[in-house]
Formats: sequence, structure tokens, C-alpha cells
Amino acid sequence: MQKATITDVAAYAGVSIKTVSRVVNQEPNVRKETKARVEEAVAHLKYQPNQSARNLARSTAHLIVLIYDDPSLYELNSAGYVLNLQQGTLKACQNADYELLIHPCNFREKNISAEISALIAKARPAGIILAAPLSNMPKIVKAVESTGTPFVRLSPGKSSTQQPSIATNDREISAEMTRHLAELGHTKIAFIGGNTNHLAVANRYLGYQDGLKQSGLKFYERLVTKGDNSFGSGLTCAEKLLKRANPPTAIFTANDDMAAAVIQVADRLGVKVPEQLSVAGFDDIALAQLVFPRLTTIKQPLSTMAERAASLLIAGKTGAQPKHDIEIFPSSLRIRESTGPAPA
Repeated sequence: MQKATITDVAAYAGVSIKTVSRVVNQEPNVRKETKARVEEAVAHLKYQPNQSARNLARSTAHLIVLIYDDPSLYELNSAGYVLNLQQGTLKACQNADYELLIHPCNFREKNISAEISALIAKARPAGIILAAPLSNMPKIVKAVESTGTPFVRLSPGKSSTQQPSIATNDREISAEMTRHLAELGHTKIAFIGGNTNHLAVANRYLGYQDGLKQSGLKFYERLVTKGDNSFGSGLTCAEKLLKRANPPTAIFTANDDMAAAVIQVADRLGVKVPEQLSVAGFDDIALAQLVFPRLTTIKQPLSTMAERAASLLIAGKTGAQPKHDIEIFPSSLRIRESTGPAPA
């Protein structure tokens, strides 16, 4: 059976080909009655528009681009964070009949600005989601901004009046986790920091310090080590902390990958979790419930944040421009078996 064409749909609905095109491309200012007739014709005739032709017919494609830091560049990398990003963005795109293009990149490359500019020029997307830590790097933000393409920054670490941003309450919730560990009786609470280029992750370190102060505990530099958000860096940092003569009884990490590494090192060294050591992470990726004991962590609504970012860009395509401010999606504690009372 021959496929229906746009001409067939126009004849069936009793409208012009241009009107069918406007309805199919979800353009504004089409009467509800007319739109309903065209959609009925599309369904009846099982018309499937050619996506390439649709993209060529307009200045921008029905496409959202998600740009993020390539996790494969890290030793013993984990894609849990990226999967949550993709899941939320894809949900919004599917609901609006948009395509999703993912673009992992190495922000350390000298030509990264040119790479991103070329990508945007070729894809002509309706909008771009810039994930952390790229979202807080002026060189990359300026490269995207110079193309004139609408974009939303995810977890930029600080608010901006120039571009719309989506974030969570990193500092406040990290202070809450630290207080929780202190309430369990821990006085030697260590912290493993993440990628120093990631301002939102840096806010978690500030939250750790806030939580210590709010709990009446002294801050010790020797209880702080710096990772890069990868599982591999978590192994190195955990070794350093747990092999001390006077090791901590609790370790709070800036993400779940590093927390999982702490549990592995503790097991290898014969340190029982949580009887001798409590471990807490951040993000609540799938890994948090796959390790043993299950990880106490902070649930960051990353998928919801990414979905909101994509929805803002899609809404902007139909005339409702996203506001130039920051929306906060609060995180929450997830208390599981990896934390317990401090050892006597």
C-alpha cells in the first residue's frame, strides 16, 4: 500500500498543504478546529512526515541537544549521572515529538568552543541543555550563547540573570546530611570532594563545612580529600583516609560513585560498614542500591531537572520564552544501611 503524502492529508482535511505543514510542525496560531481535522486526517491515513524534510523546511530542527562531560575520559568511570540526564531529557522530547541528540565532550580540549559551535551550526537545534560542569565554564557558555540558540544551564553552581538555569539545593542538603551523621554520634566525619571544575559539587563541600559548624564540630583539613567524581578517585581517597592512624568513623562523598568506592576499600581493609564506618553519598543513582550495604545518599532529582530544562526549551519554540532566572528542585535524604551509630 502506497504511503500517504502531505497532499493526501490536505485533501482529506479540506485544508491547504501549508496548513498541514504548520500542524505537523507544531507551529502556533492554528485554529483548534482546523488542527483537529488535520490530526484526524493524519491518524486515518497513517501519515508519517519525513523528519529530514521537516528540518530543512524550517530554520531550526525539532531537536534538543544535550551537551555533557564525557564520563569515558575518567579512570573507572560511571555513566549513572549521564543516564539520569538522558532519561529526563528524552521524556520531555518524546512527549513533544522532538528528537534528542547527545554530545559528550572533553572540556579540557583547546578547540572545545569551535567544536560546540560547529555542532550547533550543523544540527540547528531548537535548544541546548548544558550540563555541569560545562554549564559553569564561561568559555563554553559564551560559545553556545554566540550562536543565538536558546539554552538552559543545569546545575551551574550559581545563579545568572543572563540564561535560565535549573539546579538543586546542593549546599543546604549537604549540610543536612552532615548533621545527620553528627546526630548518629560521629565526630570524625571526613569528606571526599569532587571535580573542582564543578561549582555545584563545590557547594556540597561548603555544605559539609556548614553542617559541621551547625553540629558544634570542628573542621579538620586532614579529614578532607579531593577526588574527581569517578569511582577510581574514590578508591584512592578512601585508601588515604582509612589507612590513617586515627581514621574517620564516617565518610561523606560528593557523589555516589566515590561512596561506592569507599565501601569497596572498607571491605578490603576489614572495616565493617556501618558498624565501624558510616558512608554517605550524593545523587542516588542506581548504583546506590546495588552496593552492599545499600548506600545512604542524597536524592538529586536530576531526571526531573533535565526534563524541566528540555520542556522550557520546547515551550520557547512555541513562543513562551524561558525566564532568565534559576529554578531550584530540592534534593532529599535517603537513609539506608550504610550509615549507623558511631562506634563506641
